[in-house]
Amino acid sequence: MTTTKRMMIQTLAMILAVLMSFQTMPVGAAPRKGSGGKNEKPGQKRWGRHKKIAADLDEEVERARRHGRDREYTTVIFRTDDFASRSAVRVSLARVGARRVRFFDSFALVSAQLPLGRVKELEIEDDIVYVSRDRELRSSGHLEVTTAANQIRSLINNTTLDGRGIGIAIIDSGVDANHALFKRESGSSIIYSQDFTGENLNGDTHGHGTHVTSLVAGSTSFANGAYAGVAPGANLINLRVLNDQGQGVATNIIAALDWCIANKNTYNIRVINMSLGTTAIDSYQFDPLCLAARRAHDAGIVVVAAAGNEGKDASGRKVYGKIHSPGIDPSVITVGATNTFGTDARSDDKVASFSSRGPTRGSYTDENGVRRYDNLIKPDLVAPGNRLIGAQSANPKNPLLPNTLVQGRSSLDTATTQDKTKKTMYMSGTSMAAPVVAGAAALLLQANPTLTPNLVKAILMYTAQPIQGFSTLEQGAGQLNIEGALRLARLIQPNAHLLANGAPMLTGSLPAPQASAIAGETCYWSQAVITNHWFLYGSNLMAFYQGFYGPGQVLADATAVVNGAFWMDSSLVSGGVLNSQGVVLADGVVLADGVVISDGIVLSDGVVLSDGVILGDGVILSDGVILGDSILEGDLTSAMQPVPIS
Repeated sequence: MTTTKRMMIQTLAMILAVLMSFQTMPVGAAPRKGSGGKNEKPGQKRWGRHKKIAADLDEEVERARRHGRDREYTTVIFRTDDFASRSAVRVSLARVGARRVRFFDSFALVSAQLPLGRVKELEIEDDIVYVSRDRELRSSGHLEVTTAANQIRSLINNTTLDGRGIGIAIIDSGVDANHALFKRESGSSIIYSQDFTGENLNGDTHGHGTHVTSLVAGSTSFANGAYAGVAPGANLINLRVLNDQGQGVATNIIAALDWCIANKNTYNIRVINMSLGTTAIDSYQFDPLCLAARRAHDAGIVVVAAAGNEGKDASGRKVYGKIHSPGIDPSVITVGATNTFGTDARSDDKVASFSSRGPTRGSYTDENGVRRYDNLIKPDLVAPGNRLIGAQSANPKNPLLPNTLVQGRSSLDTATTQDKTKKTMYMSGTSMAAPVVAGAAALLLQANPTLTPNLVKAILMYTAQPIQGFSTLEQGAGQLNIEGALRLARLIQPNAHLLANGAPMLTGSLPAPQASAIAGETCYWSQAVITNHWFLYGSNLMAFYQGFYGPGQVLADATAVVNGAFWMDSSLVSGGVLNSQGVVLADGVVLADGVVISDGIVLSDGVVLSDGVILGDGVILSDGVILGDSILEGDLTSAMQPVPIS
């Protein structure tokens, strides 16, 4: 054992002792019937008695009462009972004076406007499970070589792995379909557009959505491929939910997700990218965005979301527990950002300082008035996201002005051309990292179309390269490695989800060592899959089929915390799979035997966080609302170099 590892273990032991002395929050109860047990699926009633009104909505109601605004209407989203009929729900809502009632066909969700003074009357309605605000959301703000996408383009004989045939839905601020980065010989990569904001505009006045989309599928023919996206052959579905300022509301995102599910087969929608989010308030078990994302996952769609840009405070100190919704849901692939410092080699890469860290801090209040936090390990993995160059949209509302992002900060413009169909811009954020992973998911599905969303997620984590010096709460399983992910995806049998738990899953042998050569360096795979509070690891994860890869499951179903103790479902995990509460190191060694992440208690990277307790580096984990900067510039030294465009 090296001196460094011995010191890390000693440090963990010391902090564990401190942790035990500061433990103030109760640990979550064991799963029980009707309370989120392992055999229950989204769409079933999962909880017994609990406080039905979300914390921020409850505060809004109280403020309205104090200031005499009880009759003021607000828009809320209801999670309804699974067995409640639409007519019964209408009757319940009519009793509290609701108007503009809107049902979402794919989810047990309903939105409506009702007087603030009558919100609490819904506590007694059996048809209503949970009520939350229609929260505001905003965008979170050399790829081929550094992710090794270029190495796998011709991995299959006579086939170009570029995502062709795969539909990727971009739920964002719209897309400038006239930009040269979306042009193909056969037309445009944008095959469908729809506006959900009510403005009847499919273009991109803001600029965020166009940049994000170009990172997914920018053309290889533009600027000699300098700004090619990860999956340039994919079919893009443009679903506009954010306005000119990059802001929107949850109901519009839910409506777009509903549309994706209804039109999945028409456009072969296999991947959804959401480079947006909002501060996590509710537990993922009640959060409307999470419920909608989970339903899309259950429909067979890979859902990718940005982790958020709240990784540091105004003083530059690390902040933990700021993962955004819907990235807090276990089914979603939540992506943090790395800083590549403009080099193809990965040995100098770091987790970007702005990238939101886990654990997730969505919560609910139980019947005894105790707040229960989810505290899941997130993000799931990280990808390049610092000062990336992508398409700059023209302004469809005023051709004489640039998009609103560039209007607000002209330094984002790379200033390489005056041609509005070819202009590019810098952007940083987990918003930029998420589409890189979404493009990678499309490549996996092109190479092996029968992969389930769970297998796609597991493969991406298993082959990710852990970055030394950063914990699982900062990087998840590690940095995206497309070369390794594609090699592994091709080894997996078609229709693997039909196999029994523990059955051989591969058509060949795993590579030895399990590593990829990227930009002249050896990049070791993590060989790990995160499952809420732990990760599972070892070659048996991929050598044999695991039940939690199947449809109707999520990776988190494999493990659970029961009265503070670790529990693994043997019906979903085969023998020989190892588990750990520690961190994966970049040389493939696992530092195990950490501590459980339970309600109010987190141990990671030598920093202990607990409400009202300051330990470690002195950062306080608060429940305040801090909105991330969607146009973070990051370190100027890490900028990609723009290419002159004729």
